[in-house]
Parts: sequence; structure tokens; C-alpha cells
Amino acid sequence: MPRPPLDGLIDDLYYLEGVPPYARLTLPPTPSALLIVNLGAPFRIRAGTDIETADYADGCVVTMPTRAYEFGYPRPTRSVGVHVKPWGLAPFLPMPAAELCDRPVTLEQVWGRPAVAGLRDRLATAGGPHEMLTLLEEELMRRLGETTGLGLVRHTGGVIAATGGTVAIGELSAAAGVSSTHLAQRFKELVGVTPKRLARTHRFTATVFAIDPAGPIDWGGLAGSAGYFDQAHFGHEFRAFTGLTPTRYLEVRRRFRREHPGHALDGWPLPAD
Repeated sequence: MPRPPLDGLIDDLYYLEGVPPYARLTLPPTPSALLIVNLGAPFRIRAGTDIETADYADGCVVTMPTRAYEFGYPRPTRSVGVHVKPWGLAPFLPMPAAELCDRPVTLEQVWGRPAVAGLRDRLATAGGPHEMLTLLEEELMRRLGETTGLGLVRHTGGVIAATGGTVAIGELSAAAGVSSTHLAQRFKELVGVTPKRLARTHRFTATVFAIDPAGPIDWGGLAGSAGYFDQAHFGHEFRAFTGLTPTRYLEVRRRFRREHPGHALDGWPLPAD
């Protein structure tokens, strides 16, 4: 966990090393952004069917996605990364987050080649994972700057998260004392999506995390308790977020558990092959 004030922007810093369970993994969209510093062979990302797969040697920056991504990991893989709150990348970006929506970029495109090369060298020669995460945290602290509108977006985003995405967006702008247009503009600049889209992602993610793949699923009851109009609406959201029907998603999750019991990645990534 990061120290203040990074804890208001970042959920956690992590170290990843080893052989991934599958050559390709699908990551459905979540209310989270991602920054990766790659220390191994290049990995590949495909951010939707209309975007070509690209290699990332130095690392990547991914603002909050609206579609499922496909990650192709080298075997073995090694990296350090940051799971970032939806608005958390804004203080570290030289451009509005909206410009990167569903379009991952290399870390060099954000911080420049010399800075990234130096950071990767320091990480590669560090004494172990703890020292590596400390170095990455220090780099983030050095780059932390003031961001106009961050307080508004952070507070509103926190309310959306606390309600699981069920809060009325009009109530949020009224409570903040700004117009819905102003709030949407700030979210697009700092998160990359509107408050409505963030709420939709929170609701879907919370609903899916409530599913226990080991037991029977009452899809109609699950959809109703999450506030979806009906089971058809819920099924449409499932396909929009994962590319799968609810029953197919459950089959894939159960396959993951059978083939890799107790694996750290069980929960959200899905086998893509």
C-alpha cells in the first residue's frame, strides 16, 4: 500500500514474476487504471477488436478502460506495477486522460525514454521486490503534481464507489455545486470517462465479484439485486463488458479454477485461449 498522499490516488503497488497461467488473458474493464514497468521480455496488449495488438517492451499506461483488454504475457514474465484509482493517473500524465481512453501507451510516451530507462535500470538492480516497490513509490512521489479539479473528481468518484455505482449522477453534481456538464468534463479530463460510465463500471464489477463460481447462480435474482432492469439487461451488460454471456463467463471461471486451483490471478482475468 502506498503512503500518503499517494494513497488517495493508488490502490496498491505490486511485483509480478513467474509463468502466467495462460499465454493470453482477457481483462474485463474495472474502475481502475494501470501503470506497468516491464523488466522482462515484451508483453502484448490488444485493446479491443478494432485496435491492433501492440508490443510493450518498457511498460505501459492504461487509463480506466471501457472494453475488455487482451494481455499476452511472455513466459516467464517480470514487472512492477501500480493499480491506480480511476482518477489516480491524472497527476502523472502530460495529456488529458480522455486521449488515452481504450488506447494504452508505452511508459516512454508518458515519461520519456531517458527517465524510463533510468527507472528500469534502478529496478533491475534492486535488492529484491520490497526495494523495487520502494523505488517505484519514490518515483511516483517525485512526479506528483497539482491537478486542477482533482478534489472534485476524487470526492465524486468516492461516492460512486461507495454506492456500487447506483447513485444518481444528477444528485452528485447538485451536491458538488457544479453543473452536470462541468462534472462530466472534469471526469473526462482526469479519468477518461464520464461519471455515468464510471458508475456503470462500478455496478458491473461489484455484481460480478458477488458471483461464487463454485455454487449455483440465480441470475435473475443477481440482476435484480444489482439494480438492472431485468435479466436481459444484465446479459447485455455482460456481453458489453466481457464479450461473453453470463453462462459462458461462469464456464470460463470454473475452467480457470480447475486448471489452476488457488492461483493468485483467479477472480478477474479470464483465459483468452
